[in-house]
Amino acid sequence: MTDGELLRLLDGDSPRLLLPLIPMLLGRRPFVAGAVPRLGIPGIRFSDGGRGVVIGASTAFPVTMARAATWDPSLEERVGIAIGLETRARGANYSASVCVNLLRHPAWGRAQECYGEDPVLIGQMGSALTRGVRVHAMACVKHFALNSMEDERFEVDVAVDDHALHEVYLPHFKAVVDAGADSVMSSYNRVRGEYMDVNRALLTDVLRHEWSFAGFVTSDWVFGVHDAILSLEAGMDVEMPLRLLRARDLPAALRDGDLDRATVLQSARRILRTCVLHAATREAVAPPPALIASPAHRALARRTAEEAIVLLKNEPAGAVPLLPLAPDTGHLAVIGRLAARANLGDHGSSRVRPPSTVSPLQGLLEALPGVRITTASGRNERAAAALAAGAETAIVVVGLDQHDEGESVVTGGVDVSVLGRAFGSGLLRRVLIGVAHLASRFVRGGDRNSLDLRPSDVRLVRAVVAANPRTVVVLIGGSAILTEAWRDRVPALLLAWYGGMEGGRALASVLTGRTEPGGRLPFVLPTNADHLPPFDRRAKSAVYDDAWGQRRLDRDGHEPAFPFGFGLGYTKIEHRLLDHSFDDTGGEAHVLVMNTGDREGSTVIQMYAADVSARRPVAQLLGFRKVTLQPGAEMTVRVALDAGPTLQRDPVTRCWSARAGDWALLAGQHSPAGWAGAPRLRPGGGRGRPLDEEDVRDGLPT
Repeated sequence: MTDGELLRLLDGDSPRLLLPLIPMLLGRRPFVAGAVPRLGIPGIRFSDGGRGVVIGASTAFPVTMARAATWDPSLEERVGIAIGLETRARGANYSASVCVNLLRHPAWGRAQECYGEDPVLIGQMGSALTRGVRVHAMACVKHFALNSMEDERFEVDVAVDDHALHEVYLPHFKAVVDAGADSVMSSYNRVRGEYMDVNRALLTDVLRHEWSFAGFVTSDWVFGVHDAILSLEAGMDVEMPLRLLRARDLPAALRDGDLDRATVLQSARRILRTCVLHAATREAVAPPPALIASPAHRALARRTAEEAIVLLKNEPAGAVPLLPLAPDTGHLAVIGRLAARANLGDHGSSRVRPPSTVSPLQGLLEALPGVRITTASGRNERAAAALAAGAETAIVVVGLDQHDEGESVVTGGVDVSVLGRAFGSGLLRRVLIGVAHLASRFVRGGDRNSLDLRPSDVRLVRAVVAANPRTVVVLIGGSAILTEAWRDRVPALLLAWYGGMEGGRALASVLTGRTEPGGRLPFVLPTNADHLPPFDRRAKSAVYDDAWGQRRLDRDGHEPAFPFGFGLGYTKIEHRLLDHSFDDTGGEAHVLVMNTGDREGSTVIQMYAADVSARRPVAQLLGFRKVTLQPGAEMTVRVALDAGPTLQRDPVTRCWSARAGDWALLAGQHSPAGWAGAPRLRPGGGRGRPLDEEDVRDGLPT
């Protein structure tokens, strides 16, 4: 290869003049980097794809957070295979679909793109998606690292100690790297004072030396590179997606000796090795375009949405719980501004445009052709209440959309000097930055202002339930929504997420009882936002510690509205820990699971450990297993245990050892409220016993 060909491997192939056209082009074709036509090298052919392929009219799956709620890695791997198939069928060979940033706070605008708050859950689900995608496309994991806020993502500097960094915020990235991720995308933010593209400590010392990652690293788009030479030396291989800083600076640096040729060759070999290995090992038969949004992929999207829906509350309305809807229901009122909308989520870089969608209202109309269904938007609360009063049951669909949360496409604080030397200083730079800051205050998306529903939605819920006590509330959104202002008035409550193109049919299937709600919370729902870590959407600096989510509530003694891992079903499933074995490399537990109800149902057996010598033990998820049983059936399930949450890393030796403390183990169907009677975790395991009332509420309906 010539020097010019080598250097062109290190950035995107598109000219910088295409910058304003990126939003339009992203949905029309792959973005290419490092193509060398003379040698037949196709280059990296990029497509985004967290909930489906963004190119053309493709299958829109439920958002990543919804899929996390399935707690089903095998199902997630199938979603990954489908995304990989459609990526390749669209002419791409690289999918930036695996987002494993930890949900530090649910106000993060892009929370819907991640797998929740727990490193073990994130790691298993992200690894499953990676394995699936890699059958047909290179899998990219993002955004490395500590990227958990949106509005100031270009500027924020995250301070973190070694304990929190390696034991909280990085384990799931390592899990995905170990699962075979081909590429890592660096984030925009700074960590410990250094932008991630020049952060050698993370990109090289940790990622390559400590984890033995052999693939290549790309920047986040356009504004993710701050120094052409230093970023390459730090381990950031490809500037995406345009010819910007590196096209401007590297040729002269290599010619004048300011850039070591060995550094260029090192990155070039990483890129070529990964691309060639992928081409040699991927599925041999290329998928036809007819597979895109095919009936099989639509069915998979629907099943995933069904498995994701979380039933949070289901109290009796008469002799039986309100859900599933009674078979003899004659009149339903479906109310809410989101009832007739197929609300797919964020309109940023992860947006998928499917060939068709199904709203909650349409799903119910299809599922209940013999039932009278009346509807109202809810803008007129008095009219909505009157409509509800005349129906047997009211269903209120409220929540969030792309205006409330999502990627902040226009964000203040970007380094506009990447656009050319004229923007490096002076009036032009100040004007452009000022326009960006001003625009960022008016465009949709970004971090959330509040964890509550819109005030109009709260008023609507209260009005409808006052008119009809048989009211079901369906929440739409990508993260936690506080319910304290109205939850006690409502007998039935579901979290249906951004459910993808088949979300309306999935919701109708769950409401009618054709399928049961299979979802469990991938985060805690607190009673008060003050129980969570501080979150300032305008902050230029932030401290990330080891107290967040359910663990913060456990530490501080706050009872959640709904704990991490919680979810109800339409049957009753009980469990009992039989035995376990465990050491510093991991272990396994055997749990007896019994369906004592009268219909088929599922649950997620969740294994938790905690140092019970602490004044307030903090539960750590070690493993989980989703199980489906027929009525009256029982089975013994094996749950693999991850030792990681019980270990600590020495920052000097980089060796891992057991944390001090008196550790115990519990099997639960959500994060436990108590630890009485739990067997000790070490050494070598122990015998379990039937759990008493002070343990994890064994037998709680799932």
